Amino acid sequence: MSAIVWEGVEVSYASGAYCAVRGLNLAVAPGEFLCVVGPTGCGKSTILNVAAGLLAPTAGIVRVQGAPLVGLNPHAGYLFQADVLFPWRTACDNVAAGLQFRGESRHSARATATQWLRRVGLHGAGDRYPHQLSGGMKKRVALAQVLALNPAMLLMDEPFSALDVQTRSLMETELLALWSAARKSVVFITHDLEEAIALGDRVVVLSAGPASHTIGDFLIDLPRPREVAEARLTPRFIEIQREIWSLLRAEVQKSQALLREQAG
Repeated sequence: MSAIVWEGVEVSYASGAYCAVRGLNLAVAPGEFLCVVGPTGCGKSTILNVAAGLLAPTAGIVRVQGAPLVGLNPHAGYLFQADVLFPWRTACDNVAAGLQFRGESRHSARATATQWLRRVGLHGAGDRYPHQLSGGMKKRVALAQVLALNPAMLLMDEPFSALDVQTRSLMETELLALWSAARKSVVFITHDLEEAIALGDRVVVLSAGPASHTIGDFLIDLPRPREVAEARLTPRFIEIQREIWSLLRAEVQKSQALLREQAG
């Protein structure tokens, strides 16, 4: 049974005036790390929001663990691109927040939060507030916040795009280590092809919008466990990158041409 399935999914806005995604058929296996790439405006975040239950498809259906998704996806944890930490809560209390909302006592939630802060490399930082944390530290808190709830699947929308190159590489490697320990299903949205190849078991390519759809599905046969920075230097990585970019390049050019047309 697939963890998530999009069956003929279409998403339109403005009463059908604009179709973001059309005829999307895609499945994520249990424990699979799926990365989705595509040009700007191709609907990458849209398909993630549909899987989260934040957005209902105009047509088609989403299945989660075999059952049609109605309302919010109770099995998913969502890691956003922007920081969504509560500024008035410490790092520990931010991680504990979801557990408390679920009904756990403050003492129990904070104990779990402390364990997860340690696992993401923030031991001793639990009493700091978001304004006292670097960008990388905030992202670690957000990751711990999601993982503390022990979701069956992770939905990640360009979570590391705002980080500097060195911090981003460290976070990618740490994410892989945490994922390897639990093997949750992951849908990871990124505009960075190198990031997608370094992280994923599979990379799916979306066409340029409007009416975006899948145009490529690539198995990433790089060995695991992976150290992201080292994996990017291997001949096989470069070969895979060249193969996917040969398909993606044309879609990026189409997207840029459309943006120029709209701007002109």
